[in-house]
Formats: sequence, C-alpha cells, structure tokens
Amino acid sequence: MSTVYPALQRLSKYAQVVLLSSACSVLGGTPPSCPNAQVSCQNTTAVADTCCFNAPGGQLLQTQFWDYNPPTGPSDSWTVHGLWPDHCDGTYDANCDPARAYTNISSIISAAGATDLLSYMNTYWKDYQGNDESFWEHEWEKHGTCISTLEPGCYANYVPQQEVVAYFQKAVDLFKTLTSYTFLSNAGIVPSSTATYTSAQILAALKAPRGVDVAIQCANTNEFDEIWYFFNVKGSVQTGQFIPANPGVKYLPKGGTTPPSTTTSKPTTSPTSSPGNPFSGRGTLQVSTSGQAKGCIISGGTWYTTGTCATFTAAASGAGFTLTSSKGKCGVQGNNLVCGTSVTTATVFTAGGADLANPSGGTTWYAASVPSGSTQVTVSTAKAATGLVIEWQSA
Repeated sequence: MSTVYPALQRLSKYAQVVLLSSACSVLGGTPPSCPNAQVSCQNTTAVADTCCFNAPGGQLLQTQFWDYNPPTGPSDSWTVHGLWPDHCDGTYDANCDPARAYTNISSIISAAGATDLLSYMNTYWKDYQGNDESFWEHEWEKHGTCISTLEPGCYANYVPQQEVVAYFQKAVDLFKTLTSYTFLSNAGIVPSSTATYTSAQILAALKAPRGVDVAIQCANTNEFDEIWYFFNVKGSVQTGQFIPANPGVKYLPKGGTTPPSTTTSKPTTSPTSSPGNPFSGRGTLQVSTSGQAKGCIISGGTWYTTGTCATFTAAASGAGFTLTSSKGKCGVQGNNLVCGTSVTTATVFTAGGADLANPSGGTTWYAASVPSGSTQVTVSTAKAATGLVIEWQSA
C-alpha cells in the first residue's frame, strides 16, 4: 500500500501497519467487507452481521462535559465525556465484557503508537477530580465493550486491544467535529456568572450547525454542563458513516396500558436523560462521580466503596417503582436515602435512563465526601461537596 492516511503519518511504522491492516480487514464500513451496509436504527428487517451493523446499541452518542468547578480543559472548549451505544429506544447495555475491562488505557494507546491521540485526551478528555486514567477505563468498560462492531471477532488478524484504540480515536474524531463552544458563542451564548439563557436558546444554537436536536443536562437544576449528540451509523463504528440523528423520546402510558388513540409529533425539546426504565427485579445500585465508578449503595442506603454490593429488589408502583433491600423498604427521610425498618412507607422512585432520580426529578445525589476504606457515607438530596449518580445494574 503506497498511500498512508494523513491521520496516521505521525505514527510509528509498526503502528501504521497494524492500524491500516485492521482498517482494511475490520468488517463494517469498507466496501469489500460490507457492500450493503445498513443504517443502524433504520432497518426494517433483522441484520445478522453485527460486525457490519451496530446492534443492539445502534444509536451512538458523543457526549461532552463543561466542568466549571473545578475547571477542566481549555477555557474555550468543552471536554469529552464518552461515546455511548444506546439502543434505538433510548435504553442501553453496560459493562458487556468484563474480560476486556482493561486498566491500562494509556499504555494500550501508547503501545499502538497513537501518541497524538493520547496527548489530545490528556487535554480534552478530563476527569474533574484529576483521575483521567480511571475515567477512561470506566468509559471503555461501561460503553466501549458494548459496541458490537468493536468485538475482537470482527477483526481479521486481530491484534489484542486494537479495538480500544479505535474506540478512543473515534470518540475524539467526533468530538473534534462538534465544537460546542463555537456553536454556542456564534449564537451569543457564552459562559457568564451573571447572564442566563433559556433551554430553547441553547437547543436552537446546538441544532443549527447539524440540523438535528441534541439533549442537554444541567447540574444543580439550572447550570448547563453536558451535551449529548446523537448519531446513527452506516457500517461499523471504526470505518462507517456517522449520520446525525434526533434523540428518541418515549411517552409511556400510565400503568402500562395503551391509550385509545395516539398521534405522532416531533418533540419540541430534547430529553435531559435517556428514556426507559430498567429498574425491575433484582439488581445493585452502582455509584459514580464524574462518570467514574466509585463503589455502590449497601443495604442500609449508605454509600460504600469497598466490600460486597447489596442486592435490591425493584417493584413497579404507580408511575415509578419502589426499592427494598435485606434491611427493609427504601425511602428518602429528611433528605437522606435510607433503607430499613424506620421506613414505614417506601418512596416511589423514578428513573432517568438507568440512573435513580431524586424526588425533585434530577439524577444527581450528594454526599459530604467520597468514602474510603470501611467508611460509609450518607447519600442525600441536599446539595453537598460531592455530586454522584446512582445507576441500576440488573443482577
């Protein structure tokens, strides 16, 4: 092969051979491998070859952070959160292959010769607590291992961990095309401690360059700090075509019954969390801070970072669900999450995707500090030093 792609010119000769070889042999995107590639979430019949077709995680989200306190990344740029494969209905899988839950992302990328990629990540893919490596490990384990076209079996002459480099490279390549700071500033929306903007203004500014909606998140109710860009993919994540897409929104009937008549209309705003309610049956409540795994909720409702996670039972109740542990019913008492005999009436919780919502509807909970060792920390709805997310994982 006489032509080396410009993006690979900076790599070592060994890395060029490895990556160019895999680009030609990875199923999903190159005409010899996938001559009739289908667009994910748009097919009308089943597509069996999930090396050529992203399934079930067919809608890919490139997600971005605006970390302002403490600040991370350049002052005139958002930072990378991740690349997530959602199902076409807004639900998603997570942590799909524990055998590939690597703990040496930097080393894997360096060994592939992708030093410019790693340098870029060190600037633009940041953890607000400074634990970038752990953050990257979390994103790969939770999301990257669930992308079907990145399965090792989709590669001819597979080189171990080459799919890891492909995942981070694609997330970064997409991020570079989604210059959120510029999109917003072109509409007169700039960071300010005094000015305020409506969600409609923000959504319109982010829609204008691509022609499709995004989803936004706010910290502490009204502080804009996250953007989700949605794509369908024709072919594989590695070499396929990313097609901007609108978020999918479900409007479920109460009690699981179908309304007598329905109409279809395009939503005027984007969701602030993934739709769907995975809270059912038995599972654990995993805790993360800034997208980084940090232990779980144990049977009394407190946060613990060591030991065995408690098993909870989620049961449908009204418009939401209740939770019970071996200690008893779970509820919010005096702003605190508690499970045990003191809870006489279980709280009916709701969810934002796989995240447990607090009674005000947001998915951010709080604690005075991050627990360590045998320390247990109370989880509260009242704002405190540490913000956290509680995520359901089915047992």
